[in-house]
Amino acid sequence: MVRDFHIAEREEDISYYAGYVGSSFMLGRALTSILWGVIADRYGRKPVVVIGTITVVIFNALFGLSTNFWMAIITRFLIGSLCGIIGTMRAYASEICRKEYHALGISAVSTSWGIGLVIGPAIGGYLAQPAEKYPSIFSKESFFGRFPYFLPCLMISVFALAATVMSFWLPETLHKHNKIKRDKNNFDESAGGTPDESNGSNVSQNMNHSERRAPGSQKSLLKNWPLVSSIIVYCIFQLHDIAYLEIFSLWAVSPRTLGGLSFTTADVGQVLAITGLGLLLFQLLVYPLVERITGPVMISRIGAVLSIPLLASYPYLALLTGFGLSIALNCASMLKNILSVSITTGLLLMQNRAVSQEQRGAANGISMSSMSLFKTIGPAAGGSLLSWSQRRQDADVLPGDQLVFFVLNVIELLGLLLTFRPFLKEPEDSDISKSKDDSLDQENGIQERLVITELP
Repeated sequence: MVRDFHIAEREEDISYYAGYVGSSFMLGRALTSILWGVIADRYGRKPVVVIGTITVVIFNALFGLSTNFWMAIITRFLIGSLCGIIGTMRAYASEICRKEYHALGISAVSTSWGIGLVIGPAIGGYLAQPAEKYPSIFSKESFFGRFPYFLPCLMISVFALAATVMSFWLPETLHKHNKIKRDKNNFDESAGGTPDESNGSNVSQNMNHSERRAPGSQKSLLKNWPLVSSIIVYCIFQLHDIAYLEIFSLWAVSPRTLGGLSFTTADVGQVLAITGLGLLLFQLLVYPLVERITGPVMISRIGAVLSIPLLASYPYLALLTGFGLSIALNCASMLKNILSVSITTGLLLMQNRAVSQEQRGAANGISMSSMSLFKTIGPAAGGSLLSWSQRRQDADVLPGDQLVFFVLNVIELLGLLLTFRPFLKEPEDSDISKSKDDSLDQENGIQERLVITELP
C-alpha cells in the first residue's frame, strides 16, 4: 500500500514509511485506553464493546479508501483511539469464568487477538489488489481496481458489523448493586420523611467504617506492584511481538537481493493463515492444561527461552528454496506465534488476578495504554531497522537481516530476565479475596442498618 502511495523514493525506504502507518494505530490506542477502561468500570463492559466494533466498521472501510499516506495515517489513528474493545474484553473474560477457568477465558481473548493478527494479513494478502490477482473478476477500471486495498478492508468491516449485531445480546458482567440505595429511598418515602437522627447517624457511621475496610477499592492501581510489574514485563514482550510481526511480513516480501524471501502478498497470507490455525488449536486445547501445571509465570519464561534460538534461525531460512522453505517457514512462524501468545496470556492472567472486579476495567486500560505506547515504537522502529539492515548486506558483523533478528532477541532476553524476582511479583490470592470479602461486608453492613431502621 505504501509502495502505491509513491511516498518512498527507494525500495529500501518502504518499510520505514509502512512502520508509521502501523504506529499511528497504536498511538491512538495509547492515548485513550485508560479512558475506555474507566468508562467500562463506570457504565459497563457492553457499551464499550459496541462502540468499538462500530468504530471498526466505519474507519476500517475508510482506511481501505485511502488515496494518500496521510489519509491512511489518520484513519488508522482514529481506529486506535475510538476502539477500546481489547482491554474491556480481557476484563470481561475473567469475569464470566470461575477462577479455575480463568486461563481458558483469557486464552480465548489472547487467541482471538493473535488469530486476528494472523488472519488479518492473510485476508490482505489474498484480497489486496484484486484487479491484478483476479483480472477475470475485477477490471482495473472498476471500483476495486481504483481502490486496490478496499476489498480486504470491506471484508473486515462486514465481519465487524456482524460482531456489532451480536454484541447487543452480550450479557453485562458489571453490576453496581444500586438496589440497596433504591430500598433505602423507598423506605424514606414510605415513612413520610427521613429516619430519625440517630438511625441516620448509625447508617452513615457504618458506611464510613465499611469503606475504610475495603482497601481494594481505595488502593491506587499504581501502588499495586504485582499489577505494575506484570504490565511492564508485558509491554517489553509486546514491543518485541509487534516489531516481529511488522518485520516478518516486510522481510518475506523483500527481494532476495536484500536478504528477503521474494514472497508475494498471497504467499505471506498463506503462511499466516496456516499459523493462525495452529495457534487456535494450541491455545484452546493445550494452553489451559499447561498453565494449570506450570503456572502463568513459568509458561511465559518457557516461551521466551524457546523463542530466542527460534528467531536466531530465521536469517538462515532465506538460504532455502521451494518446498523446503515453505515447510520450514510455516513451522517456524506457527511455533513463534504460539510462544508469543502463550507469554502474553500468562502475563494477562497475572494482571487480572492482581485486582478486584471494580478496578479491572481501569487496570486493563492502563495495561493497554502502556502496551500501546511500546507498540507505537515497535512498527516504526522495526520498519526503520529492517530498512537500515538491508543497506548493510556486506557488513562484517551481523550483516543484513541477521542484525534485525539479533535485536529482536535482545528485547526477548530483557523480557525474560524481568520475569524473575525481585522485579516481577506474582499476585497473592489472599489480597484479592480480602478485598472482595470487605466489599461484601460493606454491602451486608448497609443492609443490616437498613433493616434496623425499619424496626419500630
